[in-house]
Amino acid sequence: MKLVVGLGNPGPRYAGNRHNVGFMAVAALARRHGIGPFRRKFQAQVADGQIAGVRLLLLAPETFMNASGQAVGEAARFHKIAAEDIIVLHDELDLAPGKIKVKQGGGAGGHNGIRDIEAHLGPAFWRVRLGIGHPGHKDRVLTYVLGDFAKAEEDWLAPMLDAVADHFALMLEGRPADFMSKVAAQTRPAEKAKPIATAKPKTGEARTSGGSVAEVGAPPPSPTGLAAALAEALDRKSQKGNG
Repeated sequence: MKLVVGLGNPGPRYAGNRHNVGFMAVAALARRHGIGPFRRKFQAQVADGQIAGVRLLLLAPETFMNASGQAVGEAARFHKIAAEDIIVLHDELDLAPGKIKVKQGGGAGGHNGIRDIEAHLGPAFWRVRLGIGHPGHKDRVLTYVLGDFAKAEEDWLAPMLDAVADHFALMLEGRPADFMSKVAAQTRPAEKAKPIATAKPKTGEARTSGGSVAEVGAPPPSPTGLAAALAEALDRKSQKGNG
């Protein structure tokens, strides 16, 4: 069994924060692969399921970011899951928005959630670092990560979360380099089409205008909407107590 953890802070107040992109990624995985419902256990919201035949437990800690290791450690010990079989998805300031990187082990890089998990389990777990960009100065970091994603940021946020969910089986199969390559390819901006040169109309000719076809269909849920739904579920269940 694999343990897949998304990091964030529980409750609707934090649902749209950049710091909660790990929660958003877990919500995207659950939606894409039909995993759920979530239930309260291990000081977290958890859901059992499979991706590409690999059994896994999705986990969103309710302990708040700085104490993430409490929930992750409790779940890992109960299921006897080694650190090498734990994958943590979290926000990364030092990556450009929409970029991802995967690594096993290493330092926390200033991320308090990762630091607390290391304190409980050691450093050998996998980290999927989800780029959110940097505000430009360290004094602005706290306000930045605890601020909501702007509407314009969904142009890269939604494709990144979709790509992570689409190709996550590669991570579970032990192919992190292929996973990164597939996500990068899927989220690479499309090249703008070059304008087609047309001949100037001759005297007496008129140029007709072409019409465009509107795409029909409701848009998919926004990533912040997914996170808000998950956060509200976490908040409701936490108010009921342990289940």
